[in-house]
Amino acid sequence: MPLAERVRPKSLDDVYGQQLVGERGVLRGLIEEGRVPSMILWGSAGCGKTTIARAIATQSKCRFIEISAMASGVNDCKRIFSEAKNELVLTGRRTILFCDEIHRYTKTQQDVFLAPVEKGEIILIGATTENPSFKVQNALLSRCRTFALKKLLQTDIETILHRAIFYESPPDEVGRSIINKLLDASMIGYLARFADGDARTALNLLELALGLTTTPGITQEEIKKSLTHTITYDRTGDSHYDAISALHKSIRGSDPDGAVFWLARMLKGGEDPLFIARRMVVMASEDIGLADSSMLSLATATFTAVQQVGMPEARINLAHCAVALALSKKSTRSYRALGKAMELYENDLSLASAPVPIHLRNAPTKLMKELGYGKEYKYNPDYKDGKVKQEYLPEELKGTVFLDEMDLGTKVDPDL
Repeated sequence: MPLAERVRPKSLDDVYGQQLVGERGVLRGLIEEGRVPSMILWGSAGCGKTTIARAIATQSKCRFIEISAMASGVNDCKRIFSEAKNELVLTGRRTILFCDEIHRYTKTQQDVFLAPVEKGEIILIGATTENPSFKVQNALLSRCRTFALKKLLQTDIETILHRAIFYESPPDEVGRSIINKLLDASMIGYLARFADGDARTALNLLELALGLTTTPGITQEEIKKSLTHTITYDRTGDSHYDAISALHKSIRGSDPDGAVFWLARMLKGGEDPLFIARRMVVMASEDIGLADSSMLSLATATFTAVQQVGMPEARINLAHCAVALALSKKSTRSYRALGKAMELYENDLSLASAPVPIHLRNAPTKLMKELGYGKEYKYNPDYKDGKVKQEYLPEELKGTVFLDEMDLGTKVDPDL
């Protein structure tokens, strides 16, 4: 059995870092009063969702069934509902159904939970790392309480790791001094930072470290180097979007150090390099734009290079592009101009059918020419410096300006 399972808390008293189930927590109060509601536990990986669900079942003395939306289908759920209903009728004992990763069920599949929850035949505890407002259907959300769990702090992770070490190596066991020597407070702090709020990851790292301590002559630095190959990165979850957001904002903020850090984080975690390259193509126009149009060429060339060269060498192309984008001057003029035009359409749908001025219309046929299409159009290349007096907007928008003169905004950061 993995260390993470061996040391998993059995009661709410042993759960760290979640005030909801602490001594005065809202959820803790409901459980102690015997009013366990159907609920959605929303939080990052390794923050304690499964642990809390199991502890609730133990404390409430309810029958507990655990499923994963990745491995169980609707028919499995219906069978569980039938068994839960029979259990309730025969013994009066309620069933807690813990559904891990409930967001992986489609909203149509989630319909299966509505009736059993409404009738009280089951207590549903759904766990998700995704925002339930988007991933859980409204009818089910209205029948459940939603509890947002906090990402565990480094101090919480350190406490969990110290407890696990004591569990694995109590004072009377031989070899405790060797483990303590290698896994001292600084090493525990390193593991806690590495885990980034994920208790399960921290415990898995600790288990690997414990195994490495048995290697003769191994040092802390060698253990750390070995653990770097196990870096965790969820390519489909929140960390995927958070990391690319951090990269984008570092580039937007002209911070090349932040840009290369987040780029390294994603590459080390196995992120698709083409995904990063695509996003940098967008950044080149969204954030640099007219300040340096060559950055779009660099970004598209980087995308091509990543396709043709592949990893690991393509990481050099990505770093080149990321640093260049970060160091470039910034302009959002074109991006803002498009936003103004799009907003105008949203506020006045009639503009979608505003006629194109007749002098701007194309006239590929004789009839169109007879109707005057393009007749008064002034062909700019025929005029000095290409300058003419000519209207390019519909009559209703005559004089409207979308593209302003400023590259960026006018706010002043009080923290500067």
